[in-house]
Amino acid sequence: MASLPQKLDLALVKRLRQVVGGAPAVESELRTLADQAGGWARATEAQLRAAELRLAKLNADPASELGEMATEIRRVETLSGELEEARSLLTGLEQRTRELRTAWLKYHADSAPPLNST
Repeated sequence: MASLPQKLDLALVKRLRQVVGGAPAVESELRTLADQAGGWARATEAQLRAAELRLAKLNADPASELGEMATEIRRVETLSGELEEARSLLTGLEQRTRELRTAWLKYHADSAPPLNST
């Protein structure tokens, strides 16, 4: 199964959830998180497509064992859920990034000295 086996992936998901949930983040971290989350989503999507192909091949072969098919079905279900979470977190990260950038721009616009129009 492919449910985020590496500690880095678990840390990525944890940090994404924090930032999407409102935790502060700087611009460089937002870019890094977006890159890593995009990679996670692409890798998961590729694994899902491969599992779906294996399942289709097993389904087309009348000699396939039910246990093999069940394993692939579970893999597809797990990967589908993981991909859904990755996409959801990416969407939330994009929204949170816009919010933080808007707040930063507003802060700097409000704190800038007025322009002289002479």
